[in-house]
Order: sequence, then structure tokens, then C-alpha cells
Amino acid sequence: MKPAISLIRDALKIFVIFTVCTLLFYFGLRAMHAEYQDYHRYDPPEGRAVKVFKNDEQEWIERLSIFFRLGE
Repeated sequence: MKPAISLIRDALKIFVIFTVCTLLFYFGLRAMHAEYQDYHRYDPPEGRAVKVFKNDEQEWIERLSIFFRLGE
């Protein structure tokens, strides 16, 4: 009888630890989501920003070649 009770007690301990760790992870993810939810990555730049991308009219074959060479 003692081994059965010990086994149940150990299983209960593991279940409680697993539940606590799962809840900690879940609420940690929720806190991170709330922190970065209103973070605007695409706001217009301020100060002396320079546009670095030119949209030249390239042939699609040339663009495809650049894609395969550089992995854009």
C-alpha cells in the first residue's frame, strides 16, 4: 500500500510542477505580447533618414537572377 501512495504523491507533485511551469510560460507570453502589441515598427523615420531602396524598373529575368544568387 505504501508504494502506491508514494507513486500517487510523486505523480501529483509532477502534475503540480508541470501546471505551474505551464502557467508561468503562458502568462509570460501574454505579458510579452501586451508589451509589444502597440510597438509600431513601420513608423516613418525621424531625423536625417535616407531612403536606401530604389525601385528601378528591372526586367523580371534579371530580378529572378538576383533572387537566386543573393537569396533575397
